[in-house]
Amino acid sequence: MSKSEKEKMLSGEYYFADDQVLTAERDHARNLTFEFNNTKPGEKGKRWEILKRLINAKGSFVIEPPFYCDYGYNITVGENFYANYGCIILDVNKVIIGDNVLLGPNVQIYTAMHPTDPIERLTGKENSEPVTVGNNVWIGGGAIICPGVRVGDNVTIGAGSVVTKDLPGNVIAAGNPCRVIKSIQNMRH
Repeated sequence: MSKSEKEKMLSGEYYFADDQVLTAERDHARNLTFEFNNTKPGEKGKRWEILKRLINAKGSFVIEPPFYCDYGYNITVGENFYANYGCIILDVNKVIIGDNVLLGPNVQIYTAMHPTDPIERLTGKENSEPVTVGNNVWIGGGAIICPGVRVGDNVTIGAGSVVTKDLPGNVIAAGNPCRVIKSIQNMRH
């Protein structure tokens, strides 16, 4: 039995995003994010209800509008998650975010990829790699987390960083490409 395009997408294989099922699921997520992004500032309860239909949340969380994602159902956030204005999560694969994670404004998390060979790219196929962010992580404004990256626990990522490789736990990292600046193991009181 051959895999569906959705199964291929979630397994990191090449798939075609214009598949009817995937298109309908993206449209569903876009309708929910449109509804969320057009709420009034005082409609916090309405925002919460919309997001609970869109993403998987393990506890309390806040996402400030505007917020954009591809599917929503591939995003799991832990307790005390906060995403500031302008967050974009391209969740064509799993995005697992731990507890006590803060995202500055305009943070972008990508799981989507395209072939680097230009001829192959013309076929329209895509692929993806999951992203994992550990517990107690602060990602500064404008940072980009690239496909396949794993961020360890207790990490601070500087504003504007482009994270192309895994980051171990207990570090401060920044830059383009992002690199470890220092360990925070000895900074605790």
